[in-house]
Amino acid sequence: MDTEFPATFDAMLANLTHALDGRDGSGANHGANVAELTVHLARALGIPESELIHYERGARLHDIGKVRVPETILLKPGSLTDQEFQIVRRHTTFGFEMLAPIELLRVAADIALAHHEHWDGSGYPRGLRGEAIPLPARVFAVVDVWDAVTSDRPYRGRWTRARAMEHIRALAGTQFDPKITRVFLEIIPDHFAME
Repeated sequence: MDTEFPATFDAMLANLTHALDGRDGSGANHGANVAELTVHLARALGIPESELIHYERGARLHDIGKVRVPETILLKPGSLTDQEFQIVRRHTTFGFEMLAPIELLRVAADIALAHHEHWDGSGYPRGLRGEAIPLPARVFAVVDVWDAVTSDRPYRGRWTRARAMEHIRALAGTQFDPKITRVFLEIIPDHFAME
């Protein structure tokens, strides 16, 4: 196999992530931040090293489907209407449709589709519950919420780490896989020590 292709492919993904960051108000480094922390968490969970690149790619591309959501909705300063919210929710299926045909992005497609599914079945787009949610999406979901609440957004300031940790802890067993949440809360202080 051509060893230059994966490196070129991943460089392209990093550039694409950078171009996507901030399009929805998520911040200039959202893709890189969640990719790094997703790999850190996956490693702590015992995911084989050979699979970590797929978690990283999925984290970088989780919101790729938002390219098909109008910016007037993504950047709307006020509350979304029910119809606008339904359009935003479709970014998960849009992302899956874009990524699934590419073999190197199979895990990324799972993350794009299922990162808003909830452990208790209350998420979207399919209302999956528990371990029916693909493991990479369950890992990524915790990281995505962490990055969202610890980053400045147009509609609110960043939370303290203590407040964010309590928020994540409170969602274990409802929004998040309890085991993954426990490991996340154990490793998050180490993650900041590495910075």
